Amino acid sequence: MELKGLILSGGKGTRLRPLTHTRAKQLIPIAGKPNLFYALEDLLEAGIRQIGVILSPETGDEVRAALGDGSRWGLQLTYIVQAAPLGIAHAVQTAQGFLGDSPFVLYLGDNLLSGGIKHLVAEYREARPEATVLLTPVEDPRAFGVAVLNEAGQVVRLVEKPQDPPSNLALVGVYLFSPAIHAVISGLKPSRRGEYEITEAIQGLVESGKRVVAHQVRGYWKDTGKPDDLLDANRLALSGLARRIEGELLDSQVVGEVVVEAGARIVRSLVRGPAYIGAGAVVEDGFIGPYTSVGRDARVIASEIEYSILMDEAHISALPYRLDSSILGQGVVVDGQGNPRRHTLQLVLGDRSRVRL
Repeated sequence: MELKGLILSGGKGTRLRPLTHTRAKQLIPIAGKPNLFYALEDLLEAGIRQIGVILSPETGDEVRAALGDGSRWGLQLTYIVQAAPLGIAHAVQTAQGFLGDSPFVLYLGDNLLSGGIKHLVAEYREARPEATVLLTPVEDPRAFGVAVLNEAGQVVRLVEKPQDPPSNLALVGVYLFSPAIHAVISGLKPSRRGEYEITEAIQGLVESGKRVVAHQVRGYWKDTGKPDDLLDANRLALSGLARRIEGELLDSQVVGEVVVEAGARIVRSLVRGPAYIGAGAVVEDGFIGPYTSVGRDARVIASEIEYSILMDEAHISALPYRLDSSILGQGVVVDGQGNPRRHTLQLVLGDRSRVRL
């Protein structure tokens, strides 16, 4: 049974501003790689080659440029524009021409999931339920779609962002559907949020007696919708690094699981992993602490940074405080004066910002 993939890469990313004023949220790098690439690679690993990519009018060109035609992964990509952000179910309806009568995997492009989906796809091909949903326990279910299971572990009820959650099991942004979902979606009405909710569509399958299977996440899952979530996702992804040093080390020490890409230079500095240093980056007279990603052609000069993300071409120099829990967009420049002190500084700066301390 051949499955297609559908990746959602629209949305305005308002909770990630100012980072998303100038880029699609799905292209923010996690451990040196755009978030969206992880979703593509999960689908590829599961044997899915035909993938539709839902775009928004605002960021569609950027996503197209980043992914190309998919040939670098051996994928066939079809781009589909969702004219307005009217919900996940609306995105599926917009893609119906691409999906046709094929079962498919729906994958939100701003999710980070460990363990992949290969096992889910294999089970779906064998058991052929009308839907498979992926769940994980969360502390505050009010921010998510929530599932209620019976004693046999089958889904009996779904609620979108409930004020009084009936369970702590949140829907993760990965779903497997048969083409039966299209008929349910065609009968939906907008929710109180003005969106066509995928939870209501799945609930429609349940109420019509269709089999909806639930699985819990293996490992971790992150919805990278806020800066703190991005940093935590970066931490989780870096935790799986294997040491690889291809760049140049001069009078420097690299400790633990660190990737230094070819063309990067570490000069009179200490890098303590897990950490990622992108191609062409320079770290000079500095310190890179654990859970830090430094993008391509970035510069860290006479400064200290840890638990942070520096995107491509970001430049920090002579900072008087250690930069911690920070995200600096592409081409950001932060200049300081003097030697690092014990205090820390936290910044979230959009692309091309300039700060002097």
